[in-house]
Amino acid sequence: MMQDFATVWSERGLLFAGLGNTVLLSLLAALAGLALGALLSTLLMSPKKALAAPAKVFVDAARCTPFLLFAYIVYYGLPSLGLQFDAWSAGLLALTVYHAAYMAEILRAAWAAQPRAPIEAGLAFGYSGFGLFRRVVLPPLALSSAPVLGNQVIQIIKDSAFLTIITLPELTNAVNSIQSRHFIPFAAFVTAVLLYWALCLVVEAGVSAVGRLAEARR
Repeated sequence: MMQDFATVWSERGLLFAGLGNTVLLSLLAALAGLALGALLSTLLMSPKKALAAPAKVFVDAARCTPFLLFAYIVYYGLPSLGLQFDAWSAGLLALTVYHAAYMAEILRAAWAAQPRAPIEAGLAFGYSGFGLFRRVVLPPLALSSAPVLGNQVIQIIKDSAFLTIITLPELTNAVNSIQSRHFIPFAAFVTAVLLYWALCLVVEAGVSAVGRLAEARR
């Protein structure tokens, strides 16, 4: 058994390249998804139905679609419409758009739970629209929703494993390549589990740091 793990370690170049792609892909998708989700949350909270209704339809559609199917649509379906992406771009696009819907709903719920007094004060000082959102709504919103957003980042990391189906060379793809060459599925996949776990622990530590910051600001 230890020999199998030694064999996995001998392929560490491939393993760490896959891990690096997973980290970069997840980080970019989380940042872009949060930005898009913040924009969508402003539409969801808009009193204008012409803005809120399309955003709600998109969010509901994305949340009710399995991510694997969504990735298939982006990589294999969109080319029939003339939109061609390589595996990396398709994977990043799929993760970003899909999880932006969840982040939008997280931010919308946290926004709805915010006290009205700071918002009314911001309006009194002349803020409105995006300026009001960026300066008055977003800072406390980010702090209060950080634990749930952290869970969503962990979900992004886990969903990135599905992108092996579009041949994106992320961590799962790397360990699958290792086990298929050396026939050591247990050692290869357990190594992947431990690495995914380590990534999630990093996210949890970041969320805890944000939580301490939020407590210090109260």
